[in-house]
Parts: sequence; structure tokens; C-alpha cells
Amino acid sequence: MKSKRILIIDDERSLLESLEMFLTEKAYKVSCATTAAEGLLQNTTFDPHVIILDVRLPDMNGLDVLRELTNQGKKNIIIITAFHDMDITIKTVKLGAFDYIPKPIDVDELEKAINKALKSTDPGRSGSVLSIETTGYSEGQIIGKSKPMKEIFKTIGVLSENRVTVLIEGETGTGKELIAWAIHHNSPCKDNPFRAISCSTIVGTLLESELFGHEKGAFTGASSSKKGKFELAGAGTIFLDEIGEIPFELQSKLLRFLQEKEFERLGGERTIKSMARVIAATNRDLWKMAEEGTFREDLYYRLNVAAIKIPPLRERKSDIPLLVEYILRKINRELGKNIKKIEGEALQRLTEYDWPGNVRELENILTHAAINTTGEVILEDLITPLLGKKLPNHHAPLHIPDKEQSLDDIEKSYIIGVLNRTHWHLGKTCEILGISRPTLRHKLKEYSIPNDLSETA
Repeated sequence: MKSKRILIIDDERSLLESLEMFLTEKAYKVSCATTAAEGLLQNTTFDPHVIILDVRLPDMNGLDVLRELTNQGKKNIIIITAFHDMDITIKTVKLGAFDYIPKPIDVDELEKAINKALKSTDPGRSGSVLSIETTGYSEGQIIGKSKPMKEIFKTIGVLSENRVTVLIEGETGTGKELIAWAIHHNSPCKDNPFRAISCSTIVGTLLESELFGHEKGAFTGASSSKKGKFELAGAGTIFLDEIGEIPFELQSKLLRFLQEKEFERLGGERTIKSMARVIAATNRDLWKMAEEGTFREDLYYRLNVAAIKIPPLRERKSDIPLLVEYILRKINRELGKNIKKIEGEALQRLTEYDWPGNVRELENILTHAAINTTGEVILEDLITPLLGKKLPNHHAPLHIPDKEQSLDDIEKSYIIGVLNRTHWHLGKTCEILGISRPTLRHKLKEYSIPNDLSETA
């Protein structure tokens, strides 16, 4: 393999000599420049794979040099500076710098940055990669070639030709609403509205009003009449997500609609007809709820005329590469990124993981990784720290801890749990917790947690 070329642009000659010696010993071809003009010239003649650039140069601002280099198509530019300035850091990132390393330079950190930069443009150095097509993104597409998904596609085809009520079962994050939309979108009534509502986020009277509407004065705050989803949908589709959360007292009104295709607004007496089709979804066992008396058995039978069971992602791992490619195309479109590949080791980590949050968790992790990717390749070291980490997810319900635990007790217990999971590796623990090493050490001292393995014996 030919040696990779590295250009260093810095006016500090002693630093140039030490970095040149260090990188040459690592089998890189190194060229040095002490001015911006010389560096820009060597960029053309030497054609480096990586450029190490100081912010302060005698003849030109390093940020202007960075801008010129990126305009010329250079991607792997590592900024070094003795001035720890937040504004400069932000500007370098926005101008396209691959990484930012403060002086005095930690050569191990620099070597790691160089390796990452090289892998971002030549990921094949470390193994196979998954290439991302830049075209072909279609919003709302359901992805999968596994046998379970092929069976679901067939079922969607059958159900889209009629208007029977459908119950979609599956864990959180498996894509139940996408299935419902696909049934509607492929039906003869696709030009009619598709109305979705989550039964777990709206309670009591408000949920009844959202579904069936209300008359003026029906309850406090009802200053005018309002149409509900069943009226607004016309001959379209009503998607009732998390149907297991619908209040028991409201279930009888929904049952009547499924039987008679009619209802009254809340506070009203006029019977209203509707041809809306109902597709319901749940991540709970409705039959078990019916046996326990928390869900009407007759409503269960009315909802379960036709059923689709979506397998969790851990049971169709062969679909993960396809999902990754599709999601990254979506991310590129929505975030203005230009990610073209994912490293082989990163894809392997994704395939090995069991995905308790299913496709939604996969999209969440890829989005976080993409945001922090400065090149065109998502690398393994951006993926691994995110696996199993609780990332922000507005769809996830809040977890309420035991009443006996104080906030400090919860935080201490969580920190210890992460330390145990990382085998007391402080760096990895900081990545998972999203805090700096000094902050972690302060927490360890505050909660009297020993920070040496010998102290835990």
C-alpha cells in the first residue's frame, strides 16, 4: 500500500520538526510549510491526503486558508491552534474542518484524528463498506426483503382492495403507522383524508372530542362546535394508534361506530353517518387486556377483523443494511448532509445489536451519528457509543422512578450502572453520559464512588 501524504502548515518550526519526525516514523509521507502561500502551493504540488493547519499564520488567517482549501475540494483538514476560542472552533467546523485539536498537541489524539480522516474518504482500508445511493428516496416507504416483511407486503395488497377494519400489532418503533398509511395509500379511497390520532396522548373528554367532535357548550372551554376525526376523514381512513390506551368508557362509543357507522358529537343529539375506515394499532396484548376486564371483548373482535403482526427488528436483521441505506438517504435530504458510505465495522455493530426500540431507535442512532459526521462516511466509533444509550426520543413515555429514591440516588445508581457496563472505562462512560471527564470525576467524588478498580474490591 502506498504511503499516505500529510501536509503540515504551521509557522512554529520546532513543532513542524517534531510532527514530521513522528508521522514519518508512522510511515506517512510528510511535507511542511511555514506560510499560507507555501501551504497552498504544496497543496497543488504535493496533493496531500490530510492537511494539518494552524489557525494563526504570518501571511494569512488560517480560516481563510481553510476556506480556500475546502473550495478546492479538500476534505481532510485538521485544525490545530494554541488559542482555545469557542468562536474559532465553531467557524472551523462550519467551514468544513474535519477535526479541531488544541495545542500543546497530544500526538496520540492527532494520530487518531488522521486515521479517522483517512477512513472517512477511504473506508475500505479497514474492511467492507455500505455505499449509500444518493437517489431513490421515497417518503413513507416500507423497507424490507426478509420473509416476514414480504408476507406483510402481500397482506397490505389484499387489505388495500377492501375496507375491513384492521388491527396492526407490534412493538414500539416497528412502523405501525407506515403500514396503516400503505394500506390507505394503495386503496381506491387514497384521495380521501388519512387521519391519525394517538389514543395515549389525549385523555378523557378531549379524546372523545378529537374522535367524534363536540357541540358548543358541551364542556368548559367548548366555545364553538367542532368536527371530529370521523367526520373530517369522510370516506378516508382513521388510524387509531395505541388503541389499548383508549378509556374504557369511550370504548362503547367506538364499538357502536364500528357496528353501525354512526355516532353523535359530544353534547349533541344528532346522529351522524361516516364511511371512514378504521385501522387500529397497539403494542399491547389486547386479548389479555380483555381477559383482565380492561378492554371490551366485543370491541376486540370488531377491531381484529384482519390482523397484521409486525416482527421486531431483532427478528429481521437481514433488513438492517437496507434500512440503514434508506434512513441515511432520508437524513441526507432532511439535514443537508452528504453521507455516501457507512464503515463495515459500524454496520456490523448495528447488525449485532438487538434493537429494543426497533426501527425508530435505528433512525435515532443514525441521525445522531450523521450529525457528528464531518466527512462522507459514518465510522464505527460514532456508532458504538450510541448503542444502548438513551437518546432523546419524544415518542418514548417518561419513566417514573420509585418514590423512595431521591434525585441524587437515581443519578448515583445510573452512573455506577454505566461504569459497570463500560468496565470502569472513564472515557467511554463520559461519552455515554454526555459529560466531560472533570465533571465525571466531580460526580465520583460527590457520591463517594471509588474511581480506581483496586478500590472496588
